[in-house]
Amino acid sequence: MAKKLKIRDLTLRDGQQSLFATRLTQEQVNRVLPYYKKAGFYAMEVWGGAVPDSVMRYLNESPWDRLKSISDAVEGASYLTALSRGRNLFGYAPYPDSILEGFYLEAIKNGLGIMRIFDALNDLNNVKSSIEKINAAGGISDGAVCYTVDPHYEVSFSDKLKSFFGGPKTPKPIFTDDYFVNKAKGLEKLGAKMVTLKDMAGLVTPSRVASLMPKLKSALSVPVDFHTHCTPGYGLASSLMAVIHGVDILDTNIWYFGGGSAAPAIELLYVFCTKLGVEMDVDMEVVGNIRKELEGIRKELSAYDLVKSFPKAFDPLQDTLPAEIDKQFDIAIEAAKQNKEQELLDACHAIEEYFNFPKPNLLVKEAEVPGGMYSNMVAQLKSLQAEHVLDDAMKLIPKVRMDAGLVPLVTPTSQIVGSQAVSCALDKLKGNPEYTTVSNQFIALVKGEYGETPVPIDPAFREKITGSRQEKPYDMSSYKAPENPVLPEYGGVKLAENEQEYLLLELFPNVATTFLKGQKAAKYKAVEPEKKAEEAPVADEVPVAEDPVTGSVIDAPMSGKVVEIHVKEGDEIKKGDVVIVYEAMKMENDISSPMAGKVKRIFVHVNDIVMANAPLIEFEE
Repeated sequence: MAKKLKIRDLTLRDGQQSLFATRLTQEQVNRVLPYYKKAGFYAMEVWGGAVPDSVMRYLNESPWDRLKSISDAVEGASYLTALSRGRNLFGYAPYPDSILEGFYLEAIKNGLGIMRIFDALNDLNNVKSSIEKINAAGGISDGAVCYTVDPHYEVSFSDKLKSFFGGPKTPKPIFTDDYFVNKAKGLEKLGAKMVTLKDMAGLVTPSRVASLMPKLKSALSVPVDFHTHCTPGYGLASSLMAVIHGVDILDTNIWYFGGGSAAPAIELLYVFCTKLGVEMDVDMEVVGNIRKELEGIRKELSAYDLVKSFPKAFDPLQDTLPAEIDKQFDIAIEAAKQNKEQELLDACHAIEEYFNFPKPNLLVKEAEVPGGMYSNMVAQLKSLQAEHVLDDAMKLIPKVRMDAGLVPLVTPTSQIVGSQAVSCALDKLKGNPEYTTVSNQFIALVKGEYGETPVPIDPAFREKITGSRQEKPYDMSSYKAPENPVLPEYGGVKLAENEQEYLLLELFPNVATTFLKGQKAAKYKAVEPEKKAEEAPVADEVPVAEDPVTGSVIDAPMSGKVVEIHVKEGDEIKKGDVVIVYEAMKMENDISSPMAGKVKRIFVHVNDIVMANAPLIEFEE
């Protein structure tokens, strides 16, 4: 009997997030749901990750409605799955167990079947509570081990001489096969019903899969899932290697949402499985119907398309491959069986090139960072008109990462490390010491609030960044629940009127506030359009200073958004007091006053977007 391979389809979550900035609308999702009900996927990843934030922020849609609508349409034909960051859920800050429990209960009630849980540090303590609560709520906990690699260290000739004569040596490898196997065993011991090797950056090579997958299968009694991306060019070959070495569940996307920075296309894996005698447990005829719909949907998403080129149309059930391409599939299989990695990669790249999938991103491959992290760094530097420091920032990543405890690079640590590397590069450009500018998130990471890092942080470095040599875990008692104000301008309703809305407010305070206010305004105005339109308040405009600035001014350090204002006009403040919390490069930064004095004017409001060097606060003369 042929071995059956289960498929987790990522198209509606990770696929669209990787390729189209999570802009898939509910109307577009609805077009493919009737087919998904018949496709027979083991699981469909439809929620979590960036979806809850993005559907509110960009599409003005409810994340809960997205999940419930898919559940109603699929009617249990496939498990619906989501991705969460353990105790951080979908955000950057840890949450109390009460919020985790309420969130998981609500998600499972609305149709969620499997919750994939990962922690950016691979700290098992950060996922323990989520595994317990998902299982208790009747869901399936999927514990994910984040794959990463040891950084490349630039070793000078003098350092080599020092090492030869007994001086400091290059650090020993941390991320060995045993490291990942032990983390996987720990997840199973905590109660995970399945374990995923989550290769978020696409860095796991085929040879590493050949080494690691059999060890995972031998060590675990629960199913093993393999998740990777194609950005640096390993995805298709590594997925084939995972199939050959007995993976139970494989993550794929459907044709027009696959390849590039996403997971590989199911159609290519289907050809491999057919040749291997492995039965892919999916109705590929129905998958073809979804594929046809996705072609049109991708054209509609062209404004957000990161690739801008379509894969060549292909139906593996009907189309005959050219002899030379069919031969490449055979070459790839034989090379995989013999663990001849370069031959395997060459064959897979030839296949992808024929079908017009993106070529490997060599910058990401060499830097060994997630594609999203790299693109974020480029975008940040463009906004600052400082693209010329990109190379310096990339070279600083291994050092920043090591200083911070050799953290894996996955959300949120990839953003924290990437942004800090950019800040350090800019510090050097200005002639300042490294770490002159540090984000609140980097401080929290070094302090210990995100959990235990793979390598202990040097106490001297911790003191430099945080002011203390002592590790300080996040204090859950310091968590402050968001306010839920009454909105008199919209008929006296509360901002969050039910459990679902309040959970959104807890997870995404700024985004959810804007979204929920918009929902309440629309509902209120729909009752008595003319009257309510007259009564609805006009949003305050950002104050513009009409009088000339005569006192000392605190300027915006770079373009970004005002998150918090800690002072008011007339306040007497001391030098070093935090006056504003400012979000730039996706990180929050405390802006401290460089002087003592009395606040004369505040030129900004919370949520204002301001440009670099814009005046924020003026002091009296």
